[in-house]
Amino acid sequence: MKLKKTKTIARKALKIQQKGDRCVYLLSLKGSELVQLAGVSRVTRDNDGKLIGYQRAEVRRHVREIAEYLETPDMLFAHPLILSFNSAVQFISSRGAKTSDGIAIAGMLHIPVPTNGDEKPAWIVDGQQRVLAIGLCSNKDFAVPICAFVADSVDLQRDQFLRINNTRPLPRGLVTELLPEVTSPLPPKLAIRKVPSALCELLNREEKSPFKGLIKRPSSSAADAERAVITDTVIIKMIEESLTQPSGCLFPHRNVATGEYDEAAIWTVLELYWSAVRDTFPEAWGKAPTKSRLMHGVGIRAMGKLMDRIMSAIDLRRKDARRLVRHELQIVAPQCRWTDGKWEQLGGMSWNELQNLHKHLSMLSNFLIRAYLEHRVT
Repeated sequence: MKLKKTKTIARKALKIQQKGDRCVYLLSLKGSELVQLAGVSRVTRDNDGKLIGYQRAEVRRHVREIAEYLETPDMLFAHPLILSFNSAVQFISSRGAKTSDGIAIAGMLHIPVPTNGDEKPAWIVDGQQRVLAIGLCSNKDFAVPICAFVADSVDLQRDQFLRINNTRPLPRGLVTELLPEVTSPLPPKLAIRKVPSALCELLNREEKSPFKGLIKRPSSSAADAERAVITDTVIIKMIEESLTQPSGCLFPHRNVATGEYDEAAIWTVLELYWSAVRDTFPEAWGKAPTKSRLMHGVGIRAMGKLMDRIMSAIDLRRKDARRLVRHELQIVAPQCRWTDGKWEQLGGMSWNELQNLHKHLSMLSNFLIRAYLEHRVT
């Protein structure tokens, strides 16, 4: 087969035959070549209002995070991009390159290089943001794994894009539980959840913890899950809010500049406060959320807001710190309705009407803090 007289990039590839005349190619391209050869088809409409393209607009922050990772010395680009080549590419098999099963054939894939504004020979079906991130890298000479197919029709490209992106994302709880095990640098939005997740695990398994065995985690056994009453995302959110908000009692134990945490001090605050909560409301502790709103998301997070007020004024070095926290909680205890009755200061709302809604969380948090501060002033 004679090649067209045009500049091409030749890469060793494995051609895998599928049903009919359909086949895919496995190869690699340098990052610099990928930027040169592959374009992005974004979702737009033509003058008649017809939908063209299929890619989402790039997420700039996510792209920057990927680029920062790709610049690290230990980066690993293991997930292949999926490209759709037009029919201008040519595959030439190597002599005797067919495998014994007759499915895969080794050879060279010749990809024309666009010049003078010519249309690029490849479209990115999956991996748009990774390609944009590669474009931001100072060194683009690393190899990128590619899985490709040939299609001149945008309909086939769009069909593959939808099928590839139709899978559900990993459950948030599973991602959160895996974070503490990751040692490489994480994107900021994941990094901020790493320490709260590790503390959540500590609260769930340490003997001194009032939450021991009460937190549901994706890795929990059936027996442990049956006893657990609180979802880990609620605990993690409570810790995360206190760590990231300047008004949080855990915020002073976080070095914003370096990203380091005083985990020992944070653990002391959490264990001290929530042990006092357990001792103050024994009838509401450890029950299912349907029987105790203290164990509900709205109760945990509202009491977390109160924690920020109470623990900010407690000297952890005092020998009687535990007694002081219990004393402070007694200020609001008579007005709490975790398992029965009505919250008089919340418009007579029944105890089990409180839901994990922003409105209810705000109402309950504001009431608990107001009741606490009013007593402190008087």
